[in-house]
Amino acid sequence: MANPKGKKKFQLWYYPETELKINELYKKDGCKTKSEFIEKAIIFYCGFLTAPNYREYLPNVVISTMKGTLDSFENRMARLLFKMAVEIAMMLHVTAASNNIEKDTLNALRGMCVDEVKKIQGTIRLEDAVSFQNYE
Repeated sequence: MANPKGKKKFQLWYYPETELKINELYKKDGCKTKSEFIEKAIIFYCGFLTAPNYREYLPNVVISTMKGTLDSFENRMARLLFKMAVEIAMMLHVTAASNNIEKDTLNALRGMCVDEVKKIQGTIRLEDAVSFQNYE
């Protein structure tokens, strides 16, 4: 058999179990020869070892599926954040309309709230705010 143009030949040693796997899988992968299968395996493993170049060894289907899933998640989160922002805006307008809050008091409250949210890492509960307002 003539050498395909531009390809090199080398000796390969492998275990019988490896040969069984190659024989079982090379046609399932759409390879015409065992050589083609082994070459694809080598390219895949080289891509794995050079992880920053993940696009070379991850199938495009996996990449596009992951991207689609993340895009869907991003859209869902954006819609939820928008709904929450609308509810908060409504609550702020009701609070502002029903209370006479001075500008200095509002600025002090903003500073206190920023410090509190940093301290509790954003996990605020209504019960905690009621407790603070009623007992401190």
